[in-house]
Amino acid sequence: MAAPVKFHHRQKPVPAPVHPGSHRIGKQRRSFGDPVAYLKPTPKFEAVPFAVPAGSLVLSLSAISPGVCTAIQKAKTMVFHSVGDTGGVDGTEAQDAVAKEMEQQIVNPGVADSPAFFYHLGDVVYFNGISTDYPNQFYEPYQYYPAEIFAIAGNHDGDTHVQRNDPSDTEPSLTGFRLNFCDTERRPASPYKQTMIQPYVYWTLDTPLSTIVGLYSNIDGNLDAQAKGPQEAWLTQQMKAADADKCLIVAVHHAPYSLDELHGGYPSILESLDNAIALSRRVPDMVLSGHVHNYQRFSRKIGTRQIPYIVAGAGGYANNVKAMHPMQTNNGRPIQLPFQTTHTDLTLQSFNQSSPGFLKLTVTTAALTAEYHTVPFDGPPDGNPFDSVTVPLG
Repeated sequence: MAAPVKFHHRQKPVPAPVHPGSHRIGKQRRSFGDPVAYLKPTPKFEAVPFAVPAGSLVLSLSAISPGVCTAIQKAKTMVFHSVGDTGGVDGTEAQDAVAKEMEQQIVNPGVADSPAFFYHLGDVVYFNGISTDYPNQFYEPYQYYPAEIFAIAGNHDGDTHVQRNDPSDTEPSLTGFRLNFCDTERRPASPYKQTMIQPYVYWTLDTPLSTIVGLYSNIDGNLDAQAKGPQEAWLTQQMKAADADKCLIVAVHHAPYSLDELHGGYPSILESLDNAIALSRRVPDMVLSGHVHNYQRFSRKIGTRQIPYIVAGAGGYANNVKAMHPMQTNNGRPIQLPFQTTHTDLTLQSFNQSSPGFLKLTVTTAALTAEYHTVPFDGPPDGNPFDSVTVPLG
């Protein structure tokens, strides 16, 4: 068991005082190289409107795809897809292109190099998570995807008419997500797909070679309404209980780190993850996030290890280059890789701000590999990964 890790989060600088007559309004922009945004003064938080069920909140892949699990155990290799922010509210052309490229990587789910499932990183539909948006924004784009789809919820999946000022939406928060991913039994949701029976809005997927702990980071990037709440405690318990012989992945929609110009990383998510690492004495082998509409791969030194923190939120909602989230620049000069952030333990190793894309992850008993495949707006994919990283296991 790893020794406890102590984290030293930097304190947020106090914004410069506003002098009388200056007429300064708006928030303070992050300094160049700062991967964590300022705390929002009044973060939005929507309580989950359905109760936490009794039990462990763990779903086994064998309960959904027993044949796939048998193939994984035989090959001692598991491949799966992951990306977030797919909902094509402004048109599904980009989403369709990404889905088609993922589909073409699957010959037989779980066999050899074929992905066994798709793990969605949140913002399945835009903008309010309304159940009637699922046919056009989810089931149609993935009608030909031949493997199962799991998901964590994003901020738009939890949005309501109050948050979005949409009087046509009368559903409680997360209604569409609950009906389609947290159903009580599997039933036809479209001519092509069934609903999924994930136990709750935060939950753990147990597979033969990995444990994937999925979190719900609510509307503005908080696990709980108050610090060190029940979801953070659950995360700590799940990490502590995770099989030491399996790869451990944590997935959360709001990224703990980001060097994009708009969002930045979410300090509450970073703090909750670090609290769980310190208390469980277990370090995830990889952290996956969406929310930011581009691709970024950070390497974070924790103890003696280098842990990838990956942002993959270009799954199709951003349907042109201008809709992608640009990276920070220093007086117009772009980031040069590898880039040392203002956090001494964190380096940006790769990014893509111009094309949609998705992750293809491969888990063996010896290593976890993440490849990022781009699907350009202006031409066909070349079939080669844009970026790749391998984490030794054990």
